Formats: sequence, structure tokens, C-alpha cells
Amino acid sequence: MAPYIFGKRGNIHIIDVKQTLRGVLIAKKLLAELVSSGSDVVFVGTKRQAQKAVEGAAAKCQMHFISQRWLGGMLTNFRTVRSRLQRLEQLEAMEKTGTLEKESKKQASRLKREMRKIFTNLDGVRRMSRLPGCVVVVDAKKEYLALREAKRLGIPTIGVLDTDSDPDTVDVAIPANDDSIKAIDLILSELADAVSVGKTMMSLKPDVSGAAGTAKRGRSRRVLARADGDDTLAAVDAMVSDEEDAPSDTPASDEATVQETQASADVPVQDAPASDTTVEPDAPASDVVPEPESDEQKVS
Repeated sequence: MAPYIFGKRGNIHIIDVKQTLRGVLIAKKLLAELVSSGSDVVFVGTKRQAQKAVEGAAAKCQMHFISQRWLGGMLTNFRTVRSRLQRLEQLEAMEKTGTLEKESKKQASRLKREMRKIFTNLDGVRRMSRLPGCVVVVDAKKEYLALREAKRLGIPTIGVLDTDSDPDTVDVAIPANDDSIKAIDLILSELADAVSVGKTMMSLKPDVSGAAGTAKRGRSRRVLARADGDDTLAAVDAMVSDEEDAPSDTPASDEATVQETQASADVPVQDAPASDTTVEPDAPASDVVPEPESDEQKVS
């Protein structure tokens, strides 16, 4: 926690308010982005100073909270938690219909005690049908079980830390006095406002996409109408396709011609055999018989 401590007077550490403001701003941005993408947030604060602040912040932004006790496996064994919530709904239905009163006194007392226990521990997450996208804790040293389960599942965590806590146990650290009711209430109120902003952003996203889709569809109708009314577009398309197909044949023939030329150039010219080029020697003079002169030569 040394980077978050401004100074020390006696045995009291003074937290740097700039670091607290920086942590709050980062946490608000993270919460707004997660909630705008459709994720849920769980506020966890089981210590007495944080119980009312956690419940108030969750009610303000209509999110989930744990203010009494963090049950082991709340996230890693979420299926069992959902089964216990179904049991709570069953017991409440029995109480409304009067079936609980028809049981024996001992059995009715046992069922009422079971219902109170489940309601106390899980009432804040009875509307949570899936794993949350972020966990906000007050006093990371006390809520180490929640942080450990969130880290195991890869869920981002935000923690309000005092000087006796380890900032490495959370993803976003908000250094503050986690024993002060006013400080906890102020920080959680700011985080609840960020969650509300994220919900507003999420509600605006479908409208924007719907408007964009409508504009695109209207434009395509206009283009199709124009294309249907113009008889020359089909002919133009045919001409373009012919021009695109014509050049594709020419390079092939050119390449074949070039290959033939290269092949003819690479073939070495072989000399003719000696027998074809040999000149026979002249015959002797005695053997040469003069041809008789024709009549035209005689007249001349």
C-alpha cells in the first residue's frame, strides 16, 4: 500500500486522496462499460460499517448485494445457490397458501427457521440468474473468499482498501478508510451512479441499431426500384462481364506463345551429318564428255 499512502504521523497512515480519486474514476469507467455490455454487478460488504451502504447502493442501481455472510461457493458453486433460492420460493409459497400452518408445530418451526436463514443469506442475489460481470467489495482483507472465487472464475474485482490490505488481491484498488461509514457510503454511491449510466447506455444501443437498419433497408429499396425501371442496366452488366472475360483469355495465349518462343530459343541447333555436306571430287578431264550443241547455238 506504499504507493497509496501520502504520509505517516505517529502510528497513523494518511491515504493519498489523489490515488483515491484515481481509483474511483477507473472503477466508474469499468462498471459503465461492463453494465452497458449486459453484465451484472454484485456489491459485497459483510462488516457492520458497510452493510447499510452496500444495501443502499444496490437498491439505487437495482443490482445484487451480499451484506450478511458470504457463503463458500457463492460463485464457483452457483448451481447449488440457485437450488437454495428455489427452495426459498417454495417455502414462501407454502406460507402464502397456508400449507405451512397445516404442518405440525415442530415441522412448521423447522421450515420457518430454514426460510429465514436462506432469506438472510441469499435475499440480495435472488434475482441473479447468472454469474456477475464484476464484484465490488468493501475491505478486501475481510472479503477474501469472494475475491478468491472471482479470481478463479476470471471476474473483474473492485475493492475499497485500507492501509492494512493488499492491493494485489483486486483488479481496481480504491484506497480509503473502510471503517468510516460516510466514506463507504460516498464511494459506493458514486459506483452506483456509474452502474446507472451503464444501464442507460445499454438501453440506447438497440434504438441506434434499429434506426441504422431501417435506413439501410430504405436505401436498398430505392436502389432496387431504380434498377428495375432502367432497362439498359442489364445490357451494361452483360457488356462489363464480356470485357472482364475477354482479357482473361488473351494473357493465356500470349503466355503460350512466349513459352513456345523460349522453347525454340533454348533448343540448340544441331549440325547436319557429315555425309550430307560432303562434296564429291571432280571427275578427271578424260572422262568428261561434252554435251552436243543445240540448233539455236549453231545458228548463233
